Amino acid sequence: MTLHWAHVTVSYGLVLGGFAAIAIATALRLGAARRRLEALDPRARRMQDGT
Repeated sequence: MTLHWAHVTVSYGLVLGGFAAIAIATALRLGAARRRLEALDPRARRMQDGT
């Protein structure tokens, strides 16, 4: 493999790794936001109590 293709391969790996990191961070933030909303939403507590 030439040096050019080595750089191309490494670049693709970095791009895919970057997108994977963004996707993981987004999923974690979404989960945290969902938990925060459940904790702060008074309607959710009333619906759980059945009143």
